[in-house]
Amino acid sequence: MADVSIRNVRKSYGKTEVVHGVSLDIPDGTFVAILGPSGCGKSTVLRMIAGLETITAGEIAIGGQVVNALEPRERGCAMVFQNYALYPHMTVADNIGYALKVAGVAKAERRRRVEEAARTVELTEFLDRRPGQLSGGQRQRVAMARAIVREPKVFLFDEPLSNLDAKLRAAMRLEIRRLHNRLKATSVFVTHDQAEALTLADLVVVMNAGTIEQIASPRDLYRHPASRFVAGFIGSPPMNMMPGVITAGGGVEIAGGGRLAIDLDDFDIEIGRAVDVGMRPEDVILDSRMQDAAATGQPALAFTAELTEELGATRLIYGKSGARDFAIAMPASSPQLPHGQVTRVHAAPARIHLFDQTTGLSLRNVARAQAQ
Repeated sequence: MADVSIRNVRKSYGKTEVVHGVSLDIPDGTFVAILGPSGCGKSTVLRMIAGLETITAGEIAIGGQVVNALEPRERGCAMVFQNYALYPHMTVADNIGYALKVAGVAKAERRRRVEEAARTVELTEFLDRRPGQLSGGQRQRVAMARAIVREPKVFLFDEPLSNLDAKLRAAMRLEIRRLHNRLKATSVFVTHDQAEALTLADLVVVMNAGTIEQIASPRDLYRHPASRFVAGFIGSPPMNMMPGVITAGGGVEIAGGGRLAIDLDDFDIEIGRAVDVGMRPEDVILDSRMQDAAATGQPALAFTAELTEELGATRLIYGKSGARDFAIAMPASSPQLPHGQVTRVHAAPARIHLFDQTTGLSLRNVARAQAQ
């Protein structure tokens, strides 16, 4: 296999630049997910790696070789597309082995590699069928076998699960990860679905408007978002966000009423600075005993319950804190909050996030966070 190095890559269509100086290192054998909303440039980056899009500026290297001027077939990449891209008149075996046939691989060797790839994705019994006789999940496995049979340096996945229903997407995620674990291949997986990215990848690259917002492991991405965008894009429901001002004594005053305790040493901030304050719904602590928190001076926010969603093991409570929408995630065994009930909420200081109101960047002290 091979590592992939992307250096200050840009892509323009006419005068419109859609990818703005992206740099990324993908170690050999790593499963990387490029995650972001529609139009952020993630598929364009993937297609530039594959050679299906020209690079306006910058450099891409695969296995130490710069591939900017190489044709797609010369780059050692195999791509799995969203729409499968299978030939409907060919059998599964012929679809899997088509690239080998075009390359002039001998028939016996071609048959051996097709059968081996089919075994890898559990399609052996379907080799004589045509795509129209297969389910969506089986067609996607044919597309993966067609990539495997080429024995590529890098696997590229362009939203391959988007056409499947939710249950089948979950099953195919597991199959793709098992396949990666068996082949130990370098894999780049583009998706707009955070569940796919966080469950599949060793490393997640979050893109927004043609730039990279953050590169991190799934856990670090969720617990330590580098920007307000990442904090809001990752997580369902997204992070609660509200404006505030840093006060003396280790606190942040929330606009519209309420106060939260923070550890000032955790952030690169000064007293009086305006910030955006974030809390994950599952980090919110709700305690009916805090009704008198305002009178005692205990830092907390008022919360008014409006809607409850029962999700089996989890209960989501939606409502308002001041004039802002606010969500709380709790175990289903926790007490229910009737519509209109007012209580007070807070979070542990280590679970509170602060962001610069102008740049949107996290204000967390990086060196201190790494030490912890």
